[in-house]
Amino acid sequence: MNSVSGKYWEEIQVEKRLIDKAKIDLNLNDIQSKLIISRNFTKDEIFLIKNNTKFNNPFIKDKDFLLACELIKESLQRNNKIMVIGDYDVDGCVSTSLMVNFLKANHAKVDYFIPDRFKDGYGMSKKLIMKLISQKKPQLIIFLDVGSNSHDAIDYAKNLKIKTLIIDHHNVNSPYPLANVFLNPKKDLNNEFNYLCTSYLTYLFIDLFLKTNNSKISLEENLIYVLLATVADVMPLRGLNLYLAKKTLKNFDLNNNFILKYLFKTFKFKRNIEIEDLSFLIAPIFNSAGRLENANQIVDLLTTNSHKQIIKILKKIIILNNKRKLIEKRSLNELDFKQIENQNGVLFIYDPNISEGIIGIIASKIKDQFNKPCIVFTKSKNVLKGSARSTPEFDIGKYINLAVEKKIINNGGGHNLAAGVSLYKSKTEIFKKFLNNFYLKNKSIYRNFFISKISLSSINKNLLENINLLGPFGNLNSNPIFLIENIKIHNPVLIKNNFISCYIKSTNKTVKAISFNSINSKISLKIMSFKKPVNILVRVKENKWNNKSSIQLELIDIIETTINT
Repeated sequence: MNSVSGKYWEEIQVEKRLIDKAKIDLNLNDIQSKLIISRNFTKDEIFLIKNNTKFNNPFIKDKDFLLACELIKESLQRNNKIMVIGDYDVDGCVSTSLMVNFLKANHAKVDYFIPDRFKDGYGMSKKLIMKLISQKKPQLIIFLDVGSNSHDAIDYAKNLKIKTLIIDHHNVNSPYPLANVFLNPKKDLNNEFNYLCTSYLTYLFIDLFLKTNNSKISLEENLIYVLLATVADVMPLRGLNLYLAKKTLKNFDLNNNFILKYLFKTFKFKRNIEIEDLSFLIAPIFNSAGRLENANQIVDLLTTNSHKQIIKILKKIIILNNKRKLIEKRSLNELDFKQIENQNGVLFIYDPNISEGIIGIIASKIKDQFNKPCIVFTKSKNVLKGSARSTPEFDIGKYINLAVEKKIINNGGGHNLAAGVSLYKSKTEIFKKFLNNFYLKNKSIYRNFFISKISLSSINKNLLENINLLGPFGNLNSNPIFLIENIKIHNPVLIKNNFISCYIKSTNKTVKAISFNSINSKISLKIMSFKKPVNILVRVKENKWNNKSSIQLELIDIIETTINT
């Protein structure tokens, strides 16, 4: 079925006998059974959604993790000066903060540094490491969420007999950097934990260190930030990440966290924290520091004990995030969406006037609207800098790494859904052809799936509870999409010139709905003007406000009933 947005939708197909077996064996209903089968839930994941389970550190016997423990233990015993360097996004800042707080608790002499997006660029360069070593004179450097492809920087430190530890999750190619210890599950293509972000890897490393050294230091209060980094980096909410999300949200008490309590009070939220708050409220605020200024202030925020300092930083980054929203809106309004729509393959967008700090957000918005990988470029000195966002079926980070190997681009790296890149403008078409050579071979990237058809009358609290049992939802475990046929859209209202509120009506029921699709999209135009019956793709969600709860549909796409289905 083709939708007004140009996407092709089809229902997920699962053998009825498998659904019936899951219903009997696991005491699940049809929708739950279909979801866990189609998403290939493991036995551990199924057990997790049905019961509470105890956490076991999966790296308890990992050779590299144990070597890292010895490296840190030796540095602490010798009272070495330690330098922690992290990336400028949420994952980099959270992992840096975790490590700094852990080292401080062990009375280490520790400094930290987050590179400046505008001055220092992407990754860790030899020039930057030379400068930091000259200033701080560390005896151990810990690279967090950076370093997997920083051979020159690591070699420079090694030649000066400075020890190095890398903890990272970005795609990496052999030969690996010659760090003393290199922790990255993606070194092994078959590593079952290659879906963890750097903050979670850092947390698990510290947890292992504490266990092997019989320390009584507690890490529990940091789990909310590990989950924040996991969500902000769009990691799959499966396996250990699903466990992390369930455990953290269940046990988290907002009153015990001054930072998040202040943010909730500022935005007048009166409810428990949810996964969407981390994705759409807190992560953008934290990221705004690195997008428009310098992300070191986020590490300052997460490592200080001064409430006065915390409030000062929070007020500043809230203002930065509001500024970021205005810049983003202006940049989106200036884009030629017709030209973008007519592109075949990976979407390439170049605008020298777009701020380098928001090209990733613009790429994400365009990717969502057109359901295709997108790279947005802007001019940075004598090169183009790009930020890429991709769909789950196309590993953009892998092909960008390959382009670096083949010297098509100057620099780049990332993971399957997000990556950064720099290249000369003259190489743009070569790079585009290179990516599309892989992208256009995979026709499945054009398919979108809904879990089943439902009627508007079937939407109730019981349905919502059954769906939410498989959450929290995120990457590779998304909130399921349903098809509802032959309804009418009534009373559409534009809210804050940003999204649309409306009502979905059938012959015997009315449910409130909201659309977060771009105002420029064909979906939004249909919502605002279409009076005939249509078929809609929706998510069933709970709307909480001031401790009141109601069911609300999120309108994803529209299929006109006149289209031959």
